Amino acid sequence: MITNSRSSGADGMEMAINTRDLNLWYGTFQALFDINLQIKKGIITSLIGPSGCGKSTFLRSVDRINERLGYVRITGSVDVFNHNIYAQDVELAQLRKQVGMVFQRPNPLPISIRENILFGYRIHHEKGGKVSKGEADGIVEEALRQVLLWDQVKDRLDQKATMGLSLEEMQKLCIARLLPVKPSILLMDEPCSALDPKGTAAVEELIWELRGRYSILIVTHNMAQARRASEECIFMLMGRVVEHSPTDRLFVTPRHKETADYIEGRYG
Repeated sequence: MITNSRSSGADGMEMAINTRDLNLWYGTFQALFDINLQIKKGIITSLIGPSGCGKSTFLRSVDRINERLGYVRITGSVDVFNHNIYAQDVELAQLRKQVGMVFQRPNPLPISIRENILFGYRIHHEKGGKVSKGEADGIVEEALRQVLLWDQVKDRLDQKATMGLSLEEMQKLCIARLLPVKPSILLMDEPCSALDPKGTAAVEELIWELRGRYSILIVTHNMAQARRASEECIFMLMGRVVEHSPTDRLFVTPRHKETADYIEGRYG
């Protein structure tokens, strides 16, 4: 069972995610090496680095998606609000309620906009998925308002979500789908990579709107996006954490040569 226990870092800030000596192998290939990270509650943290450096692998380790592959082996620990999510007493369903994942390409379900929003809520609802119409209407409106999508879709809630929505609207819907189960953490794996500049700007605006209510960890290849859309930034290289600091400091005065080389475009 995942609980919202208090876990604080050296500066007194509460930690949403805390990893200790996290290692991960795909078969004989080691993808993560001794990852020790403290990710603060209620802020936006970006995760940058070249392709294949372990960013998405780390993200998926926090949601325990990697372990669905039979050849994955993991050592170390990942704490979510001071509870090790790899402990034997942790139920995946409870973890997925607390930690939501948004993927690179929007993946709305081929059902109505309304039912997309209610899908996860029905699964986790105590009454076996039975929700009154009034309750359902309130849940749908609140989730869509949170992602700044209500005004665009309120007159077509029964329309199939895979038809008639832009990629930006689909991605916002996928974020909205997570909210009714009240997660504490949102993991976003390149959420803007399939979007045009206008859609990217809209999703970045949304991320800032959600800040504080959720702890957000976003993987991005876009250096400008990392600077615009995060408060702290983690730089990874070859499966290791090189640097983790406030975003402005990392981009202006990086502590490590590897970080400077990457953000200045010398490789990656």
